[in-house]
Amino acid sequence: MPTVAQTIEADWVSRFADEVIAEAERRAPGKPVVCASGLSPSGPIHLGNLREVMTPHLVADEIRRRGHAVRHLISWDDYDRFRKVPAGVAGVDESWAEHIGRPLTSVPAPAGSPHPNWAEHFKAAMTEALAELGVEYDGISQTEQYTTGAYRDQVLHAMKHRADIDAILAQYRTKKAPPKKSQKPVDEAELEAAEGSGAAAEDDGAVSAAGYFPYKPYCGGCGKDTTNVTAYDDETTDLTYTCAGCGFSETVRLTDFHRGKLVWKVDWPMRWAYEGVIFEPSGVDHSSPGSSFQVGQQMVGIFDGERPIGPMYAFVGISGMAKMSSSRGGVPTPADALKIMEAPLLRWLYARRRPNQSFKIAFDQEIQRLYDEWDKLEAKVADGTALPADVAAHSRAARTATAELPRTPRPLSYRTLASVVDVTAGAEDQTLRILSELDPAHPITSLDEVRPRLDRAESWISTYVPADQRTLVRDEPDKELLGSLDEQDQESLRLLADGLDTHWSLEGLTTLVYGVPKFQAGLPADAKPTPELKVAQRTFFALLYRLLVSRDTGPRLPTLLLAVGADRVRRLLGR
Repeated sequence: MPTVAQTIEADWVSRFADEVIAEAERRAPGKPVVCASGLSPSGPIHLGNLREVMTPHLVADEIRRRGHAVRHLISWDDYDRFRKVPAGVAGVDESWAEHIGRPLTSVPAPAGSPHPNWAEHFKAAMTEALAELGVEYDGISQTEQYTTGAYRDQVLHAMKHRADIDAILAQYRTKKAPPKKSQKPVDEAELEAAEGSGAAAEDDGAVSAAGYFPYKPYCGGCGKDTTNVTAYDDETTDLTYTCAGCGFSETVRLTDFHRGKLVWKVDWPMRWAYEGVIFEPSGVDHSSPGSSFQVGQQMVGIFDGERPIGPMYAFVGISGMAKMSSSRGGVPTPADALKIMEAPLLRWLYARRRPNQSFKIAFDQEIQRLYDEWDKLEAKVADGTALPADVAAHSRAARTATAELPRTPRPLSYRTLASVVDVTAGAEDQTLRILSELDPAHPITSLDEVRPRLDRAESWISTYVPADQRTLVRDEPDKELLGSLDEQDQESLRLLADGLDTHWSLEGLTTLVYGVPKFQAGLPADAKPTPELKVAQRTFFALLYRLLVSRDTGPRLPTLLLAVGADRVRRLLGR
């Protein structure tokens, strides 16, 4: 068993909080601790991007719990160029390619969207999900920062020191990038999910006959960034550019011109210095030699800043991705996940793994096991038997420093709820009848007692369980199968039918269905399973499934029996 010291060591959030608080005291004593994330609303913001937010959120929340002032900044990289038309976005086709090169806030929103532009459309879904997840943050629009002149001094400073910036970048231009490490074989959809923020376009500007310039204007003619700076005067700040796309050319005064931005490898470290960022993680796409985070460690000195503390975070995969991608297009977002799981469970998946550990989020049958694991953890926390690191992860999942997350009053097994809504096709009266019979001593009297978990299970069944895997109870007995049964099989069905009334609860029916093969083998009800007994039980279960749902498997039998009802069970069993 791990020692207390080992389990505390495993609590990565506390360890980072210790480091960040100490570093903040060194750099900016008495000021709020600044943690940061960056998201590009270039398309649906997926569950891999969520790690960019959850890692600093959890650290910032721990710092807040300790009584320190802290800010979690989320920079919306909405002034980035529109790079490509993403697949699977409703109302968007290849005609959107005409907008490639324009700022995301200058691209129309997908057809039918209530939002004013592309960036706001994709920000909105993420903003709603973050609110449900309890993530407190200060949002910063990079469009607003650049176009209002907030970065004027930083842009002028970068242009003045362009030779120093060029010298840093030159160290990496001739180096061959190492091959990307593959953590595990993944399909194309999972590779898409592994991509980082749209800001990961590793742009560092271009060297031309006029020299190197770390600033790129958006064209006054076509609005795109297909521009080349051809002259710059340090004294007057007059800048001349020509657009390679439409041929437009003009000379502007950079002190008053705000329709452009620093190239990414300069922009990111500039922001570290501007905001005083102490903690910011980076994805694997930013962390290889010559990438933006590595270059930024040197570049931030140009702006008299220091690089933030920050781990590299690993891939977040999706269980069931291949099936989903073929029908849905694209990869799942936090909003998609929150339709099938409660916010504490999703938070827990990010909290319990160190940032450099990859993990998968389940959209297939695995979600039932994850919920079982979460429910066991809740029970251990309640009775005081959970390890300290597990208690910490649970606490970070269930509440923030300022609020408890909404929870289901009576959290019945997700597996059970899914089985019930599967069999009843979501009919509320039948669902309530079945759930009220699970525990006759403490019956459910209203579906509100099991919400929102019930709604999440229903959404999962209706959205992610294929039609051919749904449970359809037979209308009439299978007379051919019943007529082919031998005496032992007939006796097993009689024993089950006779015991229904006296065992009519989830616990009682569990005892009954496992007990029938024991009784037939001359064993007591509490007999421990032997290999032979397990074979007999599996054979009996398969027979029941075939008679009830015409398949060899299905929902857990006790739940299925409750759902079907005693009278209908007897009829389908020929009793």
